[in-house]
Amino acid sequence: MLTVSQLFIYPIKSLGGLALDTAEVTDRGLKYDRRWMLIDDNNRFLSQREFAQMALLSVSIEAAGLRVTYLKDGSSIGIPFIPQTNTDIPVTVWDDTCTGTLVCPDIDKWFTNVLGMNARLVYMADVSRREVDPRYAHEQQITSFADAYPFLLIGQASLDELNTRLQSPIRMDRFRPNIVFSGGEPFEEDVMPHIRIGDIDFYGVKRCARCVMITIDQQSAAKHPEPLKVLAKYRAQNNKIYFGQNLLHKGTGNISVGDVLEVVAKPAAIL
Repeated sequence: MLTVSQLFIYPIKSLGGLALDTAEVTDRGLKYDRRWMLIDDNNRFLSQREFAQMALLSVSIEAAGLRVTYLKDGSSIGIPFIPQTNTDIPVTVWDDTCTGTLVCPDIDKWFTNVLGMNARLVYMADVSRREVDPRYAHEQQITSFADAYPFLLIGQASLDELNTRLQSPIRMDRFRPNIVFSGGEPFEEDVMPHIRIGDIDFYGVKRCARCVMITIDQQSAAKHPEPLKVLAKYRAQNNKIYFGQNLLHKGTGNISVGDVLEVVAKPAAIL
């Protein structure tokens, strides 16, 4: 039997993740997941890919909003759920442009000081709609400031198998999934075009191509060659390295750790 073993959200894109026991599935992913994002002077998203120190900013949820803590010195700042400005601007995530609302100039100053570079925080309001690539989404599904899809699914068995090939085992947080499941075979998520958790249907639409971000230790921000070197030996196809499955979904509600993950359909070969 396959069961949900971990749930994660990343409220501010490319900052630390947050483990949950129960998560609410919304129209564009898990509630709060990547609804905030740091941008540069060109309104383009900031990422650990270029700025590994972003891993040292941990995020928690409080009654009035988020709290971001800089792990190096323990300083922190509160971020209200409702932006303190009404200023909407076009922001860029890879090849997509959508609308973000500037949150607060004082919060921008804090991030700029901590990161040592100009940074502004934006929020994706409900009226801002960013559609998933129509080559994979056939019902005009939307997503947040995530790279491309509302959910990322990884099987614990896949990480366990990878760790048998590494000199030093790594944690699941390197891969920044939303849903982790236990049971089954390594990389079984590759061949899950339709799964169900509770009353919500999820559809595996594209295996996740990985980049240098998985080489960043999420506790120290240190960079390592692995696991990309090892993964390249057996998880590469068409010059890309795959680990995890991107999901779209139909339905809203809650999912929890311990829920059964039902495989509704399974193809004969890897997508």
